[in-house]
Amino acid sequence: MATRYPRDLAGYGRHPPDPKWPDGARIAVQFVVNFEEGGENNILHGDPASEAFLSDVLGAQPWPGQRHANIESMFEYGSRAGFWRLWRMFKARNMPATVFGIATALARNPEIVAAMHEANWDIACHGLKWVEHKDMAEDVERRVIAEAIRVHTAATGARPRGWYTGRSSINTLRLLMEAGGLSYLSDSYADDLPYWIKAEGEPHLVIPYSLDANDMRFINPQGFGDGAQFYNYLKDSFDVLYAEGGTSPKMMSVGLHCRVVGRPGRAASLMRFLDYIASHDRVWVPTRLQIARHWHANMKHLAADAWRIG
Repeated sequence: MATRYPRDLAGYGRHPPDPKWPDGARIAVQFVVNFEEGGENNILHGDPASEAFLSDVLGAQPWPGQRHANIESMFEYGSRAGFWRLWRMFKARNMPATVFGIATALARNPEIVAAMHEANWDIACHGLKWVEHKDMAEDVERRVIAEAIRVHTAATGARPRGWYTGRSSINTLRLLMEAGGLSYLSDSYADDLPYWIKAEGEPHLVIPYSLDANDMRFINPQGFGDGAQFYNYLKDSFDVLYAEGGTSPKMMSVGLHCRVVGRPGRAASLMRFLDYIASHDRVWVPTRLQIARHWHANMKHLAADAWRIG
């Protein structure tokens, strides 16, 4: 084909690089706690309709011009109870996490932000509000990103070093690189290792995320029916990657939501998985910022082959 195809379907190919994880770890297991409560679609936030995504109201639809009391209270559970259950769980095991924090949600709950700092969690920006970016004009999305950085900085005391939009547009990664100041981007599900991309200027690091090893599948049709299915999926994912790590170490991302796995009947399965990986040697449990610092320090040579997006 004569014209350049704007996607990288080859990646690292048959010989992935050795990431040289600290202490010879066979796997890096990275946990993300999504904090979206108070930043979801809501007419109180100037949005046109209520939230309809990732709640226990299965099959929910947006209610234009109306509040949805049931869904609002489910999000409130995430900040009132679910977050604290996850926070205590990870603190008790001395395991860190990365937060994908909606900027306006963080601004509405300074006590939770203080607890994140107390636990030394990496707080990445998850956008200004938890809304779709796909239909935003490029200049609008650029302004939304700038405002998210401003609000995040005011709420947390520091400019974000990482970013995950989630409900992104095809322009999001390029606009984030343009905004600058970020050590890693996570709007990708394309690999089991970090990789470099470029648009204009210096290459940027992508640390891929996961929607399969993710508690959101408790909510999705044909997802996890109970905690045992969630635990088994996480365990199987870990076991395969841990075995591969004997010769080709990888990373595993686990996505969590305060209002989902923060519920007690689901939290039990996460506790079992944390204890399972703790029973293995040569397992590194870092934040995404720690992975980014490691990659910038040890794998910068791979940036010469960074794929040009768009």
